[in-house]
Amino acid sequence: MLVRAFADAPAYKAPNHRGVTSVRLQGFEVAGGPINQWVGLSRFAPGGGAGPDSTPFEKVYVVLSGEMTVIVDGRETVLSKFDSCTIAPDEVREIVNRGAEVCEMIVVVPYPPIIA
Repeated sequence: MLVRAFADAPAYKAPNHRGVTSVRLQGFEVAGGPINQWVGLSRFAPGGGAGPDSTPFEKVYVVLSGEMTVIVDGRETVLSKFDSCTIAPDEVREIVNRGAEVCEMIVVVPYPPIIA
């Protein structure tokens, strides 16, 4: 088992994100951590967001507090506390915190495939 105290979670900067602070809760450890995915916590200020863009792998978002608008193919969906969604590989998405509160969101992303 690998335990990481929240205070020890390293910060990271995600490309094409704005108005956000993020920490990696689990993943990319040398030994003992998850072997299939990494898990982060992102805090989006009002007006913060990401994209539009896509990645070649799926991702899962879980909203812990506040609200996040997820835009895919011109369709907007508002995720509230404990709502979640899966973004498919290569699916173009944009996320925007249109609320007045910080949106805290868990992000789960698989590791990139290993090319031998």
